[in-house]
Amino acid sequence: MIVAIDGPAGAGKSTVARAVADAMGVGYVDTGAMYRALTLLAMRTGVDVSDGPALAELAREHPVTLEHGRAGLRVFIAGDDVTMAIREADVTANVSEVAAHPDVRAEMVARQRDIMGAGDWVSDGRDIGSVVCPDAEVKVFLTASVDERARRRHAELVARGEQVDLRAIRDDVERRDHADSSRAASPLVVADGAEIVDTTGMGIDEVVARIAGMAQEARG
Repeated sequence: MIVAIDGPAGAGKSTVARAVADAMGVGYVDTGAMYRALTLLAMRTGVDVSDGPALAELAREHPVTLEHGRAGLRVFIAGDDVTMAIREADVTANVSEVAAHPDVRAEMVARQRDIMGAGDWVSDGRDIGSVVCPDAEVKVFLTASVDERARRRHAELVARGEQVDLRAIRDDVERRDHADSSRAASPLVVADGAEIVDTTGMGIDEVVARIAGMAQEARG
């Protein structure tokens, strides 16, 4: 079974998807982390984030690896554990541009399909239900108001000790919404058959229970 959770920036997809996977006892694939890892590597190696072919070659040379352990999901690229580094503000500011390149998406989609080719998985991103796994048994479009998503992102960064302006975060969320929904390759859309779940005002336990319940129904 595949549970595909798509949605805009800051909707809480990764947090919810991890919790749903834990509740179901299945694997979790954080596709956003894969694009973030490539973005970080490009910045570290001097590859221009506007150069799609060069980024795709970088992805081929250094495929992202996801490892599950007691400490949770760890993300590796080019031999480095980048789990924490990919959440930094400069990566967030550039990942939408990296993810918009068709060549990059083709490489990443192939990698994601390889990972989820067998077994049961929960995965989140922008195009899981629409492109990566269009036959997923459960499809969810997770969203929330712009203000709510900005507040959540701001709280996450502050908790990590970063000093950030809430208004700047809100502007970035809106910018990423536009970039994700208007790009030519795999734009952010509500996949056919997806259930829209607006999490504004909802607690994470409530959201997780709802999606896990959908999966249970799909399993029969």
